[in-house]
Parts: sequence; structure tokens; C-alpha cells
Amino acid sequence: MGKKLYVGNLPFSATDQSLAQTFSQCGTVESAKIIMDRDSGRSKGFGFVEMSSDDQAAAAISKFNGVEFEGRAMTVNEAKPMVPRERSGGGFGNRR
Repeated sequence: MGKKLYVGNLPFSATDQSLAQTFSQCGTVESAKIIMDRDSGRSKGFGFVEMSSDDQAAAAISKFNGVEFEGRAMTVNEAKPMVPRERSGGGFGNRR
């Protein structure tokens, strides 16, 4: 089990601090980050929480997965490694 957790279905009003405070009920939160849209500056509705141990991460998954947070049922599970995206042929960079 990894120590980094994916947290989905977050309300747009959630902050990094409120997420960290909630997950601190299960142990030490190393980091909590809500992913923001770079164009609008608004939350994308998901984020990541890193716990200090695997046991704390497992406890957080069992405690918070499906539990309501500010009116929405959170999805909490182990974060998967990011897969690099393939470049599409579009854009202006490679025209000849």
C-alpha cells in the first residue's frame, strides 16, 4: 500500500487546509493538495493526500471512502502513478 491517496468527488469549496485537517484524524498528514484548473483557478474536484505511514493511509481509506465531506461523498483510494500522456499531432509546434 502506498502512502499517497487519491481523494475524489470533493466540493469546490474544499481547501488544502480543510483536507489536511480532515485526514489528520487518521494520523500525520505529510501533504494535502487539491488540484486546480490552471485557466479558471477553480478546483477540479479531486486532490491527493500523503500520509506518513502505510497503516495510516489504510486507516484513512477505510474511514473516509464514501463518507460525506462538505455535502459530497468522497472517493478515497491509493493513488496510481501518473502515466505520461501521448502527444497528439495537433498544435503549432511541428508544422513544416
